[in-house]
Amino acid sequence: LPDDPPEDVAWKLLAVNLSDLAAKGAQPLGCLLGYTLGRDDGWNARFVAGLGKALDRFAIPLLGGDSVGAPGPRVLGLTAIGAAGENVPDRRGAKPGDDLWVAGTVGDAGLGLALLRAGEAAPEALVAAYRRPVPLVAAGRALAARVAAMADVSDGLLIDAARIAAASGLAVTVDLAAVPLSDAAKSFGTDRSARLKAATAGDDYALVFAAPVSRRAILATLLEPFGVSIARIGRFDAGSGLGLVDGADTVPLPGALGYEHGA
Repeated sequence: LPDDPPEDVAWKLLAVNLSDLAAKGAQPLGCLLGYTLGRDDGWNARFVAGLGKALDRFAIPLLGGDSVGAPGPRVLGLTAIGAAGENVPDRRGAKPGDDLWVAGTVGDAGLGLALLRAGEAAPEALVAAYRRPVPLVAAGRALAARVAAMADVSDGLLIDAARIAAASGLAVTVDLAAVPLSDAAKSFGTDRSARLKAATAGDDYALVFAAPVSRRAILATLLEPFGVSIARIGRFDAGSGLGLVDGADTVPLPGALGYEHGA
């Protein structure tokens, strides 16, 4: 948003790129920054201070990049560089019968954005989820060797799950009743409408992944050391497309599954 604090802009710029590394189970090594200098020196200073704190928080160095002076809107770009492990789960590895899981919760950032647009700044947890997401880097590294396919939930749970299914040449069914919500999000509702909004809002930076049924027991405990919740929300089958249910009820697909780049 135009009035977002510069410190939060810096944090989010780094965090969303680290989330891409988390989805590949990669260890962050460093980052490069492309920065447009504006005429507001105070904004620049606050951005730099915020970026420094974010780099410290995630223990990643700024390796270099470029800064330019230009009139008009700022353009900020960051590239995060990571080292892959032995297994790099992409979107193509799901198999028929695999479970669909999500690590983390969804919907907080969407609610936070709606609150800010309405001129409200509470609950703070929801606003923070939008402005200062926390990438699940350690969780991604722990999961990478155990999952068949994985992505981060940046554009929306439904659209990102559908992308895994499409890349794997499969159909996927998502159960809205199993979509995990935080306590803060639950205070705004837990019915079908609320869960559908959560599943399409995006900006969550949770991890959505496919895993064989045989790994259910280990997945239930794998992320406990990191304090990250995990939920089985559906399954992959032969075929194509996205199916949506709410418990025993079949649910029509919404007009938009999530954020469409360029739409």
